[in-house]
Amino acid sequence: MNDLLLITPPFTQLNTPYPATAYLKGFLNTKNISSFQMDLGIEVILNLYSKKGLEALFEAALQNDDIRSDNAQRIYALKNSYIKTIEDVVSFLQGKQQTFARQIITESFLPKASRFEQLDDMDWAFGSMGMQDKAKHLATLYLEDLSDFIVECIDENFGFSRYAERLGQSANSFDQLHGYLQEETTYIDTITLKILEERLQLIQPALVCISVPFPGNLYSAFRCAQFIKSKYPNIKTSMGGGFPNTELRTVTDTRVFDFFDYITLDDGELPIELLVSNILNPAKENPDHNLFKRTFLIENKKVVYNNFTTRKDYKQSEVGTPDYSDLLLEKYISVIEIANPMHSLWSDGRWNKLTMAHGCYWGKCTFCDISLDYIKIYEPVAAKLLVDRMEHIIAQTGEKGFHFVDEAAPPALMRALAIEIIKRKLTVTWWTNIRFEKSFTQDLCLLLKASGCIAVSGGLEVASDRLLKLIDKGVTVAQVASVTRNFTEADIMVHSYLMYGYPTQTIQETVDSLEMVRQLFELGIIQSGFWHQFALTTHSPIGETPSNYGIIPEYKDISFANNDIDFRDETGIDHTKFSFGLKKSLFNYMHGIGFDLPLQEWFDLKIPQTTIHSDLIYDCLASETPTLPKPTSKIIWLGSKPVTSHFTKSKKGKTIEFSRMTFHNASESIEISVEIEKAKWLLEILEEISVMENTTLCNFAQLKTSYERCFDAFEVFWYSESISILRENGLLVL
Repeated sequence: MNDLLLITPPFTQLNTPYPATAYLKGFLNTKNISSFQMDLGIEVILNLYSKKGLEALFEAALQNDDIRSDNAQRIYALKNSYIKTIEDVVSFLQGKQQTFARQIITESFLPKASRFEQLDDMDWAFGSMGMQDKAKHLATLYLEDLSDFIVECIDENFGFSRYAERLGQSANSFDQLHGYLQEETTYIDTITLKILEERLQLIQPALVCISVPFPGNLYSAFRCAQFIKSKYPNIKTSMGGGFPNTELRTVTDTRVFDFFDYITLDDGELPIELLVSNILNPAKENPDHNLFKRTFLIENKKVVYNNFTTRKDYKQSEVGTPDYSDLLLEKYISVIEIANPMHSLWSDGRWNKLTMAHGCYWGKCTFCDISLDYIKIYEPVAAKLLVDRMEHIIAQTGEKGFHFVDEAAPPALMRALAIEIIKRKLTVTWWTNIRFEKSFTQDLCLLLKASGCIAVSGGLEVASDRLLKLIDKGVTVAQVASVTRNFTEADIMVHSYLMYGYPTQTIQETVDSLEMVRQLFELGIIQSGFWHQFALTTHSPIGETPSNYGIIPEYKDISFANNDIDFRDETGIDHTKFSFGLKKSLFNYMHGIGFDLPLQEWFDLKIPQTTIHSDLIYDCLASETPTLPKPTSKIIWLGSKPVTSHFTKSKKGKTIEFSRMTFHNASESIEISVEIEKAKWLLEILEEISVMENTTLCNFAQLKTSYERCFDAFEVFWYSESISILRENGLLVL
């Protein structure tokens, strides 16, 4: 028996667990509160995509008499082939049968339906894919064919990473969702609730906490809570997570609380601790009696918001290390999407999730929910504690891949994290979300790469300096170009979030923004991107003062979800008509084609000529000039100790003794020659600034002072060929 059961309802990701329950379980461990966690999404998928699952699925489709389309008929006709291969394909995608790739890539092994038709147009994409990746992509298409069959013949709301998402999107009223919940359970519901009941009987929790990160989890969350209330009325239910944090901050419909006893907002640690205290120790002598933190509940038949406790939220150093126990880590399914490199990263591989800093250190972007605590309250975690947590999670999960799920990872903390990883000789792979700010110098990017960073994502949003200023993004297009070039040259993949339809954005600015994006991809300094249309949210600066941004919101009566707001832009432009052209062009640019085509070619409507010079981004990068480091800049050496030998050389009639220093790295050997006295100094300095050997970092002023105690003209030495070679091979200025 456990005090709590923590649930992520269907569906989030196939390849890795959503981290909310792992974060909470890690915290509960520090309070000796027993808990069990489960990802219902992956458990339902594994039940569905099994031999028995497909046998039942095809039988249900036949009984439904819904096998109508040519595609569905083909899949049903091949049902024996699907049933025969499904468990081997799933096992391969779980990383258990790598030799099976050779079978999958043969022409006649996998049954093929409509998803495979795209392969005729995408042979070019396979040219750079290895056998394992190609097999993984074909297996992904195979699963997507079965998904199409489920949607058409079994359950129209089904999706790998969402379920009945439309019921949760901008649901200002609870009526529609409530109506669906009065209907009979769906095929997917039946599987979900069967698994849930088995776990309830085993765990026997006093409280079930359901995390709802997205609209696509909302229906299943309510269906699970409904089942618990019906069959286990003594168990209390609570909802938290990203969806209620942004959407349910003003909920008033009492019917919601027929399903959930509590809805908690924002950081869940203290709210859940107080729920446990009130549920397990309800007596009035309990100091927490009827005291909650950011919690909705019913009192006297009305929805009340109880935030009466005087206790403060826990610091990030106090919340414990995420605990991934109980989750089926060996059974997650990696799939490959080749259309978008970053989307492929999201869906391929199992990533441990961690956070470098709570909130956003910038906290100014006008489209963002910066009024909410999860953005507004910024609190970084010390690098040493972060790496302690990484090592703990590696020991628990056996996985060395980390996705830092920050709103925007702080550059200074990323630097400290990278140095700590390198000092501990820890081999990890990691990626995160950033702001494209000037702190990301070429040397910092090289340091991040050395620590295991493989990719970053960040918001360019609208590639227009006027609109970036209106957004209060704190960057310019030229700055973004410089930063993305630095990451790319360090061999770190860059993904950019792109936005269109921002308030007051003109058609000309949309076209010019696309031209900027074209140039960034043509120069190869961005490798991945995604366009999304601006959405107005109630908690953003634009939502709070829409008249300042030239838009007119269309408010509705709200008793349930309150976040996205319909609006009219004073420009009167229908930005949706640009969607297809923007996304089509980007798809081509990501795959290195179409750069020479006029922008007009991507659109089926007339657009103006761009006003952006075709070499604007190139010229921005070419105009950068090197400068002498600041006195406070830290100097570190990532390389190894050199092998030295001596030789003499005549110079102006004098014999000068030199030291030849050979440095070996993973890919090559480099060699420099320095006068022997300077070589002795350099050897001592390299040992002193080696990140592997020292806990304190030397700065540029200290380096200069040390040199000038023995020699003259430090600047001449700093810009010498020998130092330039070292600068290219691990001598970093940070």
